[in-house]
Amino acid sequence: MTRRGFVLFALMSVIWGIPYLFIRIAVAEITPATLVLARTAIATAILLPVALARLDLRPILARWPWVVAFALIEIAIPWVALGSAEQQLSSSLAGLLIAGVPLVGSIIAVLTGGADRIGRAGLLGLFVGFLGVAAIVGGNFGTSDGTALVQIALVVVCYATGPAILARRLAGLPSLGIMALSLAFSAAIYVPISIGQLPATMPSSGTLVAVAILAVVCTAAAFLVFAALIAEIGPVRATVITYVNPGVAAVLGVVVLREPFGVAMAIGFGLVIVGSVLATRRPRPVEPDPVALAAGLDPVTE
Repeated sequence: MTRRGFVLFALMSVIWGIPYLFIRIAVAEITPATLVLARTAIATAILLPVALARLDLRPILARWPWVVAFALIEIAIPWVALGSAEQQLSSSLAGLLIAGVPLVGSIIAVLTGGADRIGRAGLLGLFVGFLGVAAIVGGNFGTSDGTALVQIALVVVCYATGPAILARRLAGLPSLGIMALSLAFSAAIYVPISIGQLPATMPSSGTLVAVAILAVVCTAAAFLVFAALIAEIGPVRATVITYVNPGVAAVLGVVVLREPFGVAMAIGFGLVIVGSVLATRRPRPVEPDPVALAAGLDPVTE
């Protein structure tokens, strides 16, 4: 991984390591649909004026079906599903289950013949990272809410598919414009959905702060960084941040909330780091066979 890729990866690991806590805080007082509307509307208000001032959006609008697909798969569907699931599941368990995103992304890459497929070392890294996340959360799989588990599974598939759409169908287009239009489209969808779900009274200050952080930091800023990360290391490797996110959440819990830090948690976080490094390494290029080259053969396929 390049130095730029490492910096972007570290930023995303932190930025998307904190939403689980704030989503759980927010959905205690407002509905998941209302939260999605607030996040997307605020982020649109931040990004769309900048995009309109700096960019020619016509090339992006020319690919509007893929912009709509990206908005639905990366934002509109998974965000409401995650918020609804976190009304029933702990944020740690949600993070653990969403750590399956890179595995699903690898399967999608294999099935679609994507150039971002990873090698055996990368697959090993994915499994090592998953074991690390399991250790961090203490193997807390206990839940009787099947609907919430299905919702998390839907989030996993969406989060694995969205980056592939961005990299393969919207490549070469300004990421700022794509994100701004996707957020605007998602906000428009949730206006009629949320209109009857708005809280009767003003939410508490804690909820308002949680919504603001989710909208500004975890949405507007995060999408720009994530697009740059995908361009730098590819869509499958970019989703490996879901392995580091629970580790970040655990560290924040120790520092901010003074939660206990056990041996299993320390070992798990180490496995997460090792797995992430393995999974984000690009396979070494195949050295050409001089004999095959001299014979005029393709050194890779023949």
